[in-house]
Amino acid sequence: MQDPEKLKKHAVLMDRMAETVGVDIQQEILDGGRLTVSELGDAVLRCCECSDPGFCGSWLDAQKTGAMQTPSFCRNSEMMARLRVE
Repeated sequence: MQDPEKLKKHAVLMDRMAETVGVDIQQEILDGGRLTVSELGDAVLRCCECSDPGFCGSWLDAQKTGAMQTPSFCRNSEMMARLRVE
């Protein structure tokens, strides 16, 4: 079982990543169909597997005006790209 503090930390990082690339996670769930609560949970768990969340946080801090895509190391790159395009 994951440490609750680690889950919270990565949920925040993932939400920041989504916002940075123009994806509104909450709206995607509320609109139904494009993202489920279960898929969101899986995405947070993938984020928890990141080997360098500190670098991720630094990358996010540097994206003052947003970004067109996630960095290559992001474990949720495919999901973010799918939600951004559709």
